[in-house]
Amino acid sequence: MKTAQRRFRLSHDLRVLLLALGAGLPAVLTCVILLALGNHSGREQWTLDLLVTILWLSFAFAARDRVANPLRTLANLLEAMREGDYSIRARVDNPEEAMGEVMQQVNAMAATLRDQRLGALEATALLRKVMEEIDVAAFAFDPQQALRLVNRAGERLLAQPAERLLARDATSLGLGEFLSGESEQIMQRVFPGASGRWGIRRSQFREGGVRHQLLVVTDLTRPLREEELQAWQRIVRVIGHELNNSLTPIKSIAQSLEQLIKNEPAPEDWREDMSRGLNVIASRSESLSRFMSSYARLAKLPPPKLGSVEVNGLLRRVTSLETRMAVFFEECPALTIQGDADQLEQLLINLIRNAVDAAQETGGRVFVMHRQSSSSVEITVRDEGPGLSNTANLFVPFFTTKRGGSGIGLVISRQIAEAHNGSLTLRNAADGPGCEARLSLPV
Repeated sequence: MKTAQRRFRLSHDLRVLLLALGAGLPAVLTCVILLALGNHSGREQWTLDLLVTILWLSFAFAARDRVANPLRTLANLLEAMREGDYSIRARVDNPEEAMGEVMQQVNAMAATLRDQRLGALEATALLRKVMEEIDVAAFAFDPQQALRLVNRAGERLLAQPAERLLARDATSLGLGEFLSGESEQIMQRVFPGASGRWGIRRSQFREGGVRHQLLVVTDLTRPLREEELQAWQRIVRVIGHELNNSLTPIKSIAQSLEQLIKNEPAPEDWREDMSRGLNVIASRSESLSRFMSSYARLAKLPPPKLGSVEVNGLLRRVTSLETRMAVFFEECPALTIQGDADQLEQLLINLIRNAVDAAQETGGRVFVMHRQSSSSVEITVRDEGPGLSNTANLFVPFFTTKRGGSGIGLVISRQIAEAHNGSLTLRNAADGPGCEARLSLPV
């Protein structure tokens, strides 16, 4: 029944024509009747009837065309835009009438779509150019793990052109293991086109509503070598500085003692000078020994042994160990994290000791507090001391602003924080005197 209804459904043009014919039909019938009742010859009557009918049909078809032609123009414009041709424009005879406004809006929409398409094409061309030129291998895989996109760096990494790589599955390319597990990995790996240490990062994107995976492989060999070289240069510079500080006075005093022994006759107080010089040599040697022990301690920090650590209990213990002044500790709701309790205690003891040293200079106080977010807990050690004068070298090994300080406490503390996948920062307080040390640890 519905199919039959659709088959006999009148078109829009025909409905408009029938409405126009229906609107003029009463007038035409009236004219025909009046002509029949009038005193006219048959030839005149038929001539007038034919003229009225022709005019009636002409105006009806003109009305249909007047309505249908603009709609056909709109249909042609929309079809052209659907096909991606935005150069066609509709002619606007009278922009103040309704149809003129419609045509103006369609023309404006075509211009907007043209500009947007041009921008999208330019952005796509720029993205492709960047993808081709960057020295990072990029691979895009569909839900079936088939390769859909690869740049030049990826071709070099796999030592094959894109034509041979596209549509192949990730396992056959040697990349299947990276599409599952951790989204970021660093590993030593040999690829067909290169070998070394690689940083591998995986992310997701959608194309046509279908989720794809983007795999980015970065060569870390050269950056790591440069970092390693810089680290060795810093180590040599620090060790050379400390060795010179100790060996220079030792050499000078040894030469003085040698000259003292050669003097004939020996002065009366030569024993006192000899004893004093030997004491200086012993003191500098002991200082050098302490320096090397500190360096060995810095280099041999063991990995953390993770376990359950209750934050309030941890902070309560470390604050109670400080005997020089009272440390104000504010307990928060109970919170347990995974960490090495011994290393975290050592880290917090270092921070609290530094805070107390600074607060004693000005007679200020020390506060310890913590707050939790959705993914981390932040422990803050705040002092009311003079603040930091040099924040650039705080975590440089053996740099210290304290008299008699070793310069490794903050370095070890940051190593402990980073070994727990956290961070440690120091900065001057923004709302008052003193310094804030902030330890962030994952929950």
